Amino acid sequence: MTRVAICGGGVIGAAIAYFLSRRGAQVTVIERTGLACAASGKAGGFLALDWCDGTPVQPLARRSFALHAELADQLGGDWGYRRLDTYGGFAGFAPQRRAAAGPIAWVSHAVSVSRRLGSGETTAQVHPAAFTATMMRAAEMHGAELRLGQVTGVIRRGPDSPVPGVLIGRETLAADAVVIAMGPWSILAAQWLPLPAIFGLKGHSLVFRTGTAISPQALFVECRDRDGVSQTPELFPRPDGTTYVCAISSEAALPIDPGAVAPDPGAIERLHDICRDLSPVLASCDIVAEQACYRPITADGLPLIGRVPGVDGAYVATGHSVWGILNAPATGEAIAELILDGRAKTVDLSPFDPARLRPLDPARLRLGS
Repeated sequence: MTRVAICGGGVIGAAIAYFLSRRGAQVTVIERTGLACAASGKAGGFLALDWCDGTPVQPLARRSFALHAELADQLGGDWGYRRLDTYGGFAGFAPQRRAAAGPIAWVSHAVSVSRRLGSGETTAQVHPAAFTATMMRAAEMHGAELRLGQVTGVIRRGPDSPVPGVLIGRETLAADAVVIAMGPWSILAAQWLPLPAIFGLKGHSLVFRTGTAISPQALFVECRDRDGVSQTPELFPRPDGTTYVCAISSEAALPIDPGAVAPDPGAIERLHDICRDLSPVLASCDIVAEQACYRPITADGLPLIGRVPGVDGAYVATGHSVWGILNAPATGEAIAELILDGRAKTVDLSPFDPARLRPLDPARLRLGS
C-alpha cells in the first residue's frame, strides 16, 4: 500500500486525499491550524466552465467543472453546489435613472448590469469550507487521516535521495510520497525542497445574512470606491441564505501562522461602504463574517502541479490563484494518477511542471511575523 503524506488541509489537500484514498492509498493530511482555515474557507466558491479558455489552464478547469457536478451527485451531503446565472456590470456611485430593474433587482440605482457572463450551463458555486470538509470526510471514509500538527521538514538522506517522509514537530512520519499543498505557505517548503517561489495575494470579504432578499445570481462589478480607487467587487448569494462579497486586494506580508491572518487596517470599512453603495439589501442586513485570506500565486500566474524537480517521491500542488476551489477536483485526480500510475491521464500537467521556474534560494525566504 502506497503511503502518502499531504502537507496542507485546504481544498487542494482534501481533494488529493479523496482521490488517493479512493484508490487504496494510505493517506495522512497534516494541517497546522485547521481544515479549510485559510482561503479554502474564506473564498467565494465560484465555478466557471470556460473562463480559463484560451489559457494553459483550460483543460484543468473544464475537467474540474465536470467533476464538481459528478461529486455533488456521488457524495451526498450539502456543500451549497448549484448552477446559477452570472452577470457583469459597472457602478459610478452616482444616482442614475433606470428604465427597468434589469436582470438583477437587488442592486442600487448606481449599478448598471450591462452583460450576462454565464448561465447555469457554464457557471456554478459551492460553499468552499463545506466542500473542503465533505471531501476530507469522504477521504476519511476510505481510510485517510487528518492530523493536526506543523510540518517542520522533509526527510532526505542526501540532495539526490528519495523522500522517505516528513517531520511533524520532532516526530517522523514515514511516507512513500510527500505532497506540498499548503497554498501560499508552500513557500516554507522551499527550505527543504527545490521549489519555485509562491506568493500570497491578500483579499478581503464580507458575508451577509440576506435570507431570500437576494436572488441566486452572481455579479461582478467594475467601480470606483469613495476614495476614487478602482475596485472589482464580486457578489455571490449562497443557498444557505448568506451573500459573500469580496474586493480590496493588497500585497501585505504573509504571516507564518495562517491563524494570524487579519484584515488590513481600514479595508473592511472600505468594503462596507462599497456594499452599501452597491445594494440597499446589503446596507440593511446583518454581517456574519469580516475576513481576509491569501490566494497562492506564482511568478508566471500558472499553478505548480507535479513532481518536485530532482527529488523522487516529492510532489507539489499549489499556486491556483483565484481558481483554487474550481480546480481542486481535477488537481486531486491528476496528482493521484501521477503518484499511483506514474503519470496523469485525465489532464496534461506539463504546463504546470514546477521545473519551468527557477527554485527559490532559501536565503531569500521572507515572511511576516
